[in-house]
Amino acid sequence: MSHSADHSTPKPSNFLRQIIEADLDRGTHAQRQWGGSPGDAQHHAQGSVDAARIRTRFPPEPNGYLHVGHAKSICVNFGLARDYAGTCHLRFDDTNPEKEDQEYVDGIIDAVRWLGFDWKDADGHENLYYASHYFDFMYRAAEYLIEAGLAYVDEQTPEQMRENRGDFTRPGVNSPFRERSPAENLERFRAMRAGQLPDGAAVLRARIDMASANINLRDPAIYRIKHAEHHNTGKQWCIYPMYTYAHPIEDALEHITHSICTLEFEDQRPFYDWLLDHLRAGGLIAAPQPRQYEFSRLNLSYVVTSKRKLKHLVDSGTLTGWDDPRMPTIVGLRRRGFTPEAIRDFCERIGVTKDYAWIDYALLEACLRDDLEARAPRAMAVLDPLKLELSNWAEVFGSPEHLEACELPALPHASQAPEGQAVAMRRFHLGREVWIEREDFAEIPPKGYKRLFPGNRVRLKGGYVIECTGCEKNADGQVTRVLAHLVPDTKSGTPGADSVKVKAAITWVGASDGVQAEVRLYDRLFTDPQPDAGGKDYLALLNPNSLQVSTAWVEPSLAAALPEQRFQFERFGYFVADRQDHRPERPVFNRITGLKDSWAK
Repeated sequence: MSHSADHSTPKPSNFLRQIIEADLDRGTHAQRQWGGSPGDAQHHAQGSVDAARIRTRFPPEPNGYLHVGHAKSICVNFGLARDYAGTCHLRFDDTNPEKEDQEYVDGIIDAVRWLGFDWKDADGHENLYYASHYFDFMYRAAEYLIEAGLAYVDEQTPEQMRENRGDFTRPGVNSPFRERSPAENLERFRAMRAGQLPDGAAVLRARIDMASANINLRDPAIYRIKHAEHHNTGKQWCIYPMYTYAHPIEDALEHITHSICTLEFEDQRPFYDWLLDHLRAGGLIAAPQPRQYEFSRLNLSYVVTSKRKLKHLVDSGTLTGWDDPRMPTIVGLRRRGFTPEAIRDFCERIGVTKDYAWIDYALLEACLRDDLEARAPRAMAVLDPLKLELSNWAEVFGSPEHLEACELPALPHASQAPEGQAVAMRRFHLGREVWIEREDFAEIPPKGYKRLFPGNRVRLKGGYVIECTGCEKNADGQVTRVLAHLVPDTKSGTPGADSVKVKAAITWVGASDGVQAEVRLYDRLFTDPQPDAGGKDYLALLNPNSLQVSTAWVEPSLAAALPEQRFQFERFGYFVADRQDHRPERPVFNRITGLKDSWAK
């Protein structure tokens, strides 16, 4: 049985969809009450039955820019909520005061919106939350655990705690502070809260089992002392909850039904359940409590997503910033020219599993091509310009200044436009001089070469057939100008167009109305498909050709290009007007990807 609220495109099933559909069939969350905002059990008991059939969440830490792996998590969580008539919350897990910044908060909000998602309920209520808003409840829950004999203040040194924790071959050793009474622990915890202890002097630990086979259950720390100002709460707190403690509480207060995360949190699930079981039993949180489910993270070839390694690339000047178009960050992908539709399609295609696997970067590029093929306007560009002179121009047209109007459809299938709908055309001029690609001329052609060489004819695309008569060179023997004759009565779109047969048509830009532009030819950042796997030195695997800059000529239709507008440069691939540097008076275009996978073996 399908519970999808979006029937327009059937979605392939996966284990998460099966879990959600089974819960909906059983009515697991059917009577769950929602107090209109996050809160404890009493708060939600005063609300009505939740109109959202499920609630998921995307909980980034605001300490960096989101990358392509986060995009998968965004699409999974927001996509499932959309498909099952639910709501996905955007929650900032801002429990670490020293690493968080408003710049990252704003960047995350912008990235999620750009990908096409929002965090509103059906009634328009915005579910944008901060973990720091729950600090009061987290502290209250900690005192409850202490009073119930389920938590204690440990004043061992960090080194002693590390040694006594044990490892996979030996059990842990109980802390000498483990048997303190609840009253003593409460007194010490309140001293921590009051700022009477320095950083590192004590932690609050859950009292579970120091001999557990799961090291995460060996009395994990749930609160630490940190005398630091928080971006949201200021100096109100000097103790902060650990992520593994805060995360399940955040889910419970927000009444999340399905807490979906990546597989590295699988070993933390027993503590997640232990904590919520006890808080529910104590009446602090509402039932049914959230359940955690894990899926495999995205491993994308030719990409590094380590925040530390990416930061080094930025700080060292190897890359220009977090939005450098070679970056795997969402802002980097956006500036490179990837579309949100392509990224969502990519995340849909790779699916959701528990299997560890590498996804080929070529698939992301293929999704981009599939998205832009039918909607990116075409344009001609000359990236390595060489001047071509039509020596008989004045003879044919009566004046060397004559300009011949030419046009081509903006989209390749324009002729199939609905009846009565105008076909979008791009217009430009052919004159005595034009720019051509340097590789389109060979004085001595190699075998099979069909473009310009002395005595050979080609068509200037959308213009006339021309015949090469020779070239001019500089003192170093470099070709500086190609010479040709125009063949009269062969203009494209006229009755004489087919009177002369040629084996090639070349792209060109008129010298009279061409627009000079900076074209940035981006490629993959690394030469190795797994640049930081197995202890490799990722810096030694940087692609020296990941960026090449060309002073190019583009056709006049691109003079009005807007930042982030995408085009297909014929024969070269897909390009975008740079969202930061592009100006009408100084156009800048980035190559997103080629017309085909140039890295295919």
